[in-house]
Amino acid sequence: MRAVADSLTTKRAGSDLEEQLEQHRTELTAYCYRMLASPFEAEDAVQDTFVRAWRGFERFEGRAALRSWLYRIATNVCLDMLRSRERRARPMDLGPAKEPEAANLNTLPEVTWIQPMPDGLAVPAEGDPAEVAQARETIRLAFVAALQHLPPRQRAVLILCEVLRWKASEVAELLETSLASVNSALQRARATLEATDTTTAASTDQVDSELLARYVDAFESYDMDALTELIHEDATQSMPPFDLWLSGREDILRWWVGPGAGCRGSQVIPTTAANGSPAFGQYKPSDTGDGYEPWALQVLEIEDGRIVEFTFFLDTETVFPLFGLPLHIEA
Repeated sequence: MRAVADSLTTKRAGSDLEEQLEQHRTELTAYCYRMLASPFEAEDAVQDTFVRAWRGFERFEGRAALRSWLYRIATNVCLDMLRSRERRARPMDLGPAKEPEAANLNTLPEVTWIQPMPDGLAVPAEGDPAEVAQARETIRLAFVAALQHLPPRQRAVLILCEVLRWKASEVAELLETSLASVNSALQRARATLEATDTTTAASTDQVDSELLARYVDAFESYDMDALTELIHEDATQSMPPFDLWLSGREDILRWWVGPGAGCRGSQVIPTTAANGSPAFGQYKPSDTGDGYEPWALQVLEIEDGRIVEFTFFLDTETVFPLFGLPLHIEA
């Protein structure tokens, strides 16, 4: 009977620990995504964090909060993953905008691209509105891209201090370093970000749903006049894994009626927000004439009632399942 009782106690303890770990999954996923710029690597990092927590829980003496301990583990996991990898980037990080010509489409196998993150995996579904807004704003593509310019330890310091509002002394304890070292790293990280454009637009809950509906109608009808009214004159467009990016509404529309004219007749399906921004699955007419095939996850940045940035993620086999989008739709 004692053995049975011990077994039940162990199972209950394991269940309690699992429940405690799951309470931190969303915020840890967001943290790891800011560090790694990939939702898939972030998920792997969180799973590794939980495995290490399970294995080391008996040694966890409770002198620090469980949340702090998990962040310590997650930070070490991310730093280990970043040691053997180049930073992720966006096309804008690699050079100036180019003319909207097909000849400028190049893929760069040596570049690892920043990947989109569904809000549902990194933004709490409920809670303090200010904290929810903060979580959303700090996974924006521009901000995550800027973070990738920082060395890994500086990146961790800045996220912990500036995003999560940890005290410098707490970060020093987590990283097992001195307070002076943390303050120095934070100062250097801030200077780097100040030199990098991290401007972001309003959150999705502030975006005019009527504007998005007008965009869908205009894009599906390929109405360039209507699209002109919706796109800011200084808007940008990128299409990873191609390094080409376009600057200005004129060049974007020239692309759409020129090399990108194959998008005519596309279907655009709203999906869960990506990186705090509206997102759509774009499907082009199938070459076989049988329905529509996936072409891109469109992520839009909106500011002052106009679209200021388009990011078309073309790796649909990887990205569409992440956003719950089908890989084929019927006519």
